Amino acid sequence: MFPKLIVVVVLTAVMASMNVASSGTLAAFFIIAFGIVLAIESIRVVPQQQAWVVERIGRFHSVLEPGLNVIWPFFDHVGYKHSLKEVPLDVPEQVCITRDNTQLGVDGIIYFQVTDARLASYGSSNYIAAITQLAQTALRSEIGKMELDKTFESRDEINRQLVSVLDEAGRTWGVKVLRYEIKNLTPPEAILRSMQAQITAEREKRALIAKSEGQRQQEINLADGEKQAAILQSEGQKLAAINRAEGEAKAITTIATANAMAVRAVAAAMHEPGGINAANLKVAEIYIEAFGNLAKAGNTLIVPSNLSDVASLVGSAMSVLNNVRPTSTPAAPTAQRPAQ
Repeated sequence: MFPKLIVVVVLTAVMASMNVASSGTLAAFFIIAFGIVLAIESIRVVPQQQAWVVERIGRFHSVLEPGLNVIWPFFDHVGYKHSLKEVPLDVPEQVCITRDNTQLGVDGIIYFQVTDARLASYGSSNYIAAITQLAQTALRSEIGKMELDKTFESRDEINRQLVSVLDEAGRTWGVKVLRYEIKNLTPPEAILRSMQAQITAEREKRALIAKSEGQRQQEINLADGEKQAAILQSEGQKLAAINRAEGEAKAITTIATANAMAVRAVAAAMHEPGGINAANLKVAEIYIEAFGNLAKAGNTLIVPSNLSDVASLVGSAMSVLNNVRPTSTPAAPTAQRPAQ
């Protein structure tokens, strides 16, 4: 404000020295210019998502809200201006020592927001630098609690711990830390080569395991196929044996039934007139046929020494047939052999 008043006084003095206007005109000009300066200095337009801190005679007075605001000239002035938007803050890379004494380069980014303009103005001389330094210190502490392999898989846990520490400290600075994200974890070159060799070995191990599992499954499938084939073959043999047995049993039953029917037919025929003579004749024919087959069985021709033995054998067979004849049937007259 004072520079503007000095400009008004200087212009009034120049006009007075040049006699371009009367004293009344100069007084009116000075009063109007002074009023314009007062109006300009007493009106403040605050943009959206900003907070302006007003100090009155060197002490905190109020925080101007977005929009049109009026302050007292000469007594009030805007000491600090803060943006209430979410601000990304890059944390420079630093070297951290892990629990297993391995160096690890780590950098990240912080997202914070001013929530209290008064604390942000008077709580810290530079809250951005304070947040950055605290983030680096907390990050070294968290990395030092973990081994190298653990740090790569625990990014989310590290981020949560850092947000908790930074947010608790930022309350006294009027700042709320929304989140922290690790951008890069860079181990030394020797560690990178060792990790790459380990990854290669692990992949080769997985390939060998997969190959062995495939061979094992193949052998299991082949053995299972052979087992199923053997089972089916044995089932087929079993069914074939059962079918043969059932066929033989059925054949035996059929033959027995036929023999029984033949015996019953012969027995019935023997009750008929002349049945016994017919049976005797049949027996004699069978005997003669059997004897003829016996004589042809080998290279030697068998001839009975006494042809009368044939007649005697036939007579014996007929006598057996007479003995097994039913009792109810009258015995047939036996033929008398003529005296030789």
